[in-house]
Amino acid sequence: LRSTLVVSNFAHMELTQPDDWHVHLRDGDMLAAVVPFTAGVFGRALVMPNLKPPITTVTMAEEYRSRIYQTLGGDHSIELLMTLYLTEETSVQDIEEAAQSDHVVACKLYPAGVTTNSEFGVSLDLDALSPVLSAMERTGLTLCIHGESADLEIDIFDREAAFVRNTLPDLLVRFPKLRIVLEHCSTEEAVESVRADRSGRLAATITAHHLMFSRNDLFRGSRLQPHLFCLPVLKADRHREALLRAIRDDNDGKFFLGTDSAPHRLTQKQNAFAGCAAGVFSAPIAMEAYAQVFEEAGILHRLEEFSSLNGARFYGLHPNQAKLQLRKHSRTAPDRVLVGEDSVIPMLAGCALPWSVSLKTEEK
Repeated sequence: LRSTLVVSNFAHMELTQPDDWHVHLRDGDMLAAVVPFTAGVFGRALVMPNLKPPITTVTMAEEYRSRIYQTLGGDHSIELLMTLYLTEETSVQDIEEAAQSDHVVACKLYPAGVTTNSEFGVSLDLDALSPVLSAMERTGLTLCIHGESADLEIDIFDREAAFVRNTLPDLLVRFPKLRIVLEHCSTEEAVESVRADRSGRLAATITAHHLMFSRNDLFRGSRLQPHLFCLPVLKADRHREALLRAIRDDNDGKFFLGTDSAPHRLTQKQNAFAGCAAGVFSAPIAMEAYAQVFEEAGILHRLEEFSSLNGARFYGLHPNQAKLQLRKHSRTAPDRVLVGEDSVIPMLAGCALPWSVSLKTEEK
């Protein structure tokens, strides 16, 4: 897959329609409020399964997929790709059925307790997981990992590095044909582990918020910024700089776009009693944010590979046929998105964005 990026003085860009390889669409009224943002920009979306109850079977995944399409109505062209949530009860038969599905392309491993709705997840005991992971290896189903240690004794800023150091190498050795995506890569250690792999079966997604912000931004103005709180948590600047090097120097197509857009109601993000839910809602301005990052890094010419080609290649799919247009035309990010009587606050709410995006319409 080669980039066909068209750039005119970096004021107008036309690229293959991108895919989002990690997005949370939720369900019910939240789904109705947020899914149009993803469907309006991306050609494909890999939909996360951490609902309550979680999506653990092909039947549940197909039903959820149908609900999403019903919510969207007929005015869309997005292809929804589904994931199954690995639990202690996941069976080899579940994996074999998923591998036969036209729509389920991956399983999601959440170490129990590491993030939103991960209480149904698994321990990182590879002996216990071996039958399921071996079935995934045999059938070619991809394993998407929230790569953080669940050991609460480990500093929260070090949990991804601990997973990369203590679990990932053993996983790669014990399952030598298993295709793995290390999701929302946020540390130098994760970047280096992906870059060092020569098997072609380890890749990583990177979010816009981990590229744009560091942990200093999380505490900007001596106040906690709840709408930047996510897991994995934002890291020190040296880690953000490692992510920027990863997208700049990626000649092997190992890194690709995954927004990890994860909406939570305002009452869940700013709650004096329950605390702050983890997740950044970036879907309304995702491609604008990525374009800004790539421009500021001087690598706009690499945006199409990252957003439109690398992920499709890893999952064995052709690039989208449609085109996305980016124009150097300022727009303001929405202040909020209404969800019933509540709302969700997007990333960069109320901020001026230097880029605007739209799908290219076919000439008749």
